[in-house]
Amino acid sequence: MSLLLSPTTLGPLTLQNRMAMSPMTRSRALGNVPNALMATYYGQRASAGLIITEGIAPSPNGLGYARIPGLFSAEQVEGWKLSTAAAHAGGAKIIAQLMHTGRIGHALNLPAGARLVAPSAVKAAGQMWTDQSQMQDHPVPDAMSAADLASTIQEFVAASKNAVAAGFDGIELHSANGYLLEQFIRPNTNLRTDGYGGGIEGRARFVLEVVDAVSAAIGKDKVGIRLSPYGAFNDMPAYDAMEADYTYLAEQLGSRGILYVHVLDHSAGGAPPVPDSIKATFRRHLPKNLILAGGYTAERAEADLAADKADVISFGMTFLANPDLPARFKAGASLNTPDFTALYTPDAKGYTDYPTLG
Repeated sequence: MSLLLSPTTLGPLTLQNRMAMSPMTRSRALGNVPNALMATYYGQRASAGLIITEGIAPSPNGLGYARIPGLFSAEQVEGWKLSTAAAHAGGAKIIAQLMHTGRIGHALNLPAGARLVAPSAVKAAGQMWTDQSQMQDHPVPDAMSAADLASTIQEFVAASKNAVAAGFDGIELHSANGYLLEQFIRPNTNLRTDGYGGGIEGRARFVLEVVDAVSAAIGKDKVGIRLSPYGAFNDMPAYDAMEADYTYLAEQLGSRGILYVHVLDHSAGGAPPVPDSIKATFRRHLPKNLILAGGYTAERAEADLAADKADVISFGMTFLANPDLPARFKAGASLNTPDFTALYTPDAKGYTDYPTLG
């Protein structure tokens, strides 16, 4: 029997299979409010054991990209109820990924009164899409004050409570891909000289304070976190102490007993591979609640599950283009190819129009 397609448990969650749908930005939330089209998208993919949503901003300051959804208003909570109901109707559990973009953003993508904030005033290389003026250089963000740190933690807490109110089974803190939480971890983006900078104990402090605050608010068995050691996306270069730093994070997160840790290997996209030693370290500290992601085929997923390297395997682009991915794996069927021209466009094309078997 296929391990990948067999039921399992993840903390208190019973999953219909060991396949997760990875979080993927899709930019369909007009006005930053989730809508019926998005509910159709998630409902189509509800044969997954676990759906992890696209990144959801916990506050206006976190809305770095055009048309990404939030979870900080009553209207957004009501909008997300459509997607959670659609996912649950298909048997999936659904997790809200909370993504504060930090320095990765632009004023044209932020609502009035919002600010681009980061651990330090370090500009990201590259450019950012804006609907008003197309590609624009990343601006220099504001370095977060002590008051900003405290208020941002409370924004994550409020968004987590809103997620539960919207029917989500939990939340995932996006501490990967060069966004705010990872910006604290990495030494190229965190130049602080207070208790939130310096060595890894200081650089990890804000992330762990967010984990603890959210766990206290909604329960640690509803809290996951995503990490991308060696990920280079959004101007995050590798550095010598990477393995030691992520070993510290594995120890700290493992001791907290949260729902899961989700480790992403970006090597399929051209970044350095995450060494097997780092994945083994996370497994040692997370013997029952580790999700692995990164360019998986069905065959490699089966092999890693059989070797007890993880509890759940997460699939990104293959789930994007194949709403019925578990059925295709079961049948050994061919896979649809993603439409890369429509990843971030505002309508149904390349979003809810992928064909299913039969």
